[in-house]
Amino acid sequence: MKSKLFYGWIVVLVTALVALYAAGARSSPGVFLLPMQDDLGWSKATLSFAVSIGLVMLGLGGPISGWLIDRYGPRRITLIGLLLTAVSFAVSSLTKTVWQLDLFWGFFSGLGTGLIGSVLGATVAARWFFARRGLVTGIFGASMSAGQLIFVPLLSVLVAQVGWRDSSLIIGGLAVVMLLPTLFFMKDEPQDVGVVPLGANPGQEVPRNRPDATVMGRAIRSLDFWLLCATFFVCGATSNGIIGTHFIAHQHDHGVNAGVAAGYLALMGAFNFVGTIASGWLTDRFDPRKLLCLYYIFRGASLFLLPYVDSTFGIAVFAVLFGLDYIATVPPTTALVADRFGRANVGTVYGWVFCAHQVGAALAAWGGGMARDALGSYALAFIIAGAIALLGGLLSLGIRRVPQVLRA
Repeated sequence: MKSKLFYGWIVVLVTALVALYAAGARSSPGVFLLPMQDDLGWSKATLSFAVSIGLVMLGLGGPISGWLIDRYGPRRITLIGLLLTAVSFAVSSLTKTVWQLDLFWGFFSGLGTGLIGSVLGATVAARWFFARRGLVTGIFGASMSAGQLIFVPLLSVLVAQVGWRDSSLIIGGLAVVMLLPTLFFMKDEPQDVGVVPLGANPGQEVPRNRPDATVMGRAIRSLDFWLLCATFFVCGATSNGIIGTHFIAHQHDHGVNAGVAAGYLALMGAFNFVGTIASGWLTDRFDPRKLLCLYYIFRGASLFLLPYVDSTFGIAVFAVLFGLDYIATVPPTTALVADRFGRANVGTVYGWVFCAHQVGAALAAWGGGMARDALGSYALAFIIAGAIALLGGLLSLGIRRVPQVLRA
């Protein structure tokens, strides 16, 4: 008897676990920043620069991963990314010099998590699902939120108990654990298990994914590609960059214990879980461009208010509201990439769009650290982040959509 369970949901489960781990591993700089400063005696700017290297490599890992996945399939690239992540975090625990920090905690950990980051989920959703693609992308985004929700408080406790070095070893060990479900259950595309993508017409012959080798040549000549890059640059700067890296340190400046601040960051992750799944559901039903505009404007308003919020209740409200919007931009952005450039090319094109996201995150992470060292406060950094979020909302309305019937 034919199984009623579409195998793509098993692939979704494995991918979601990998996304959860990758996001959790990338949340470590925000937790490690103060303990590393105490242990190593280096400035926030020095440590933030290493964080920025990691974010840039996380971004460059996107197009590298997308190109490789489009040609060799998600399974092999995920295995390579997990192995690289395991090694980089393990070696990072031995850091004694700045160059070691930049190379292993920055460069290689960023590249490893980049190979298993956002592009993997976008590609799996595009390959396995014609229907419910937005919902599946939302699930992957929610998994990234869950990674933050689980890892931030866990790492805070671990750092307090065993220090940041042993905590880094544990992160590397978890990557080894994640190799097992990937090895045994991840499949590259529906044809590998004799099915067609969910939502394909009965009897419809769906060819294996064959990426267009010329797609990036066409993409870079398209204004839509650059608008997608610009808006996702804004997303990275205003989420992972300024909040993900500096929120705990900002709260510490206001007399909030690091563990309590980590709890607020985890609260953001909890509500981002809800917000990202809801965003996926909305993306299947409404114009993704209008959703992006609303998300960015709402985010900008939140960032403008943050420097002036100093009560426990106010910070909790900020965490809830910002959390709902933290990476809700991912489902509509990936939907626009698939619409505009074809689902077979999502890995390649979205990889570069995601790279722009991480460049924004890197600049904001580094700039936030420099602003704090120079001015003694993060206020200006948050206000600038709010302003570019408003700009991102306006830019998103200029992205064109290919009509539904022309989708690949």
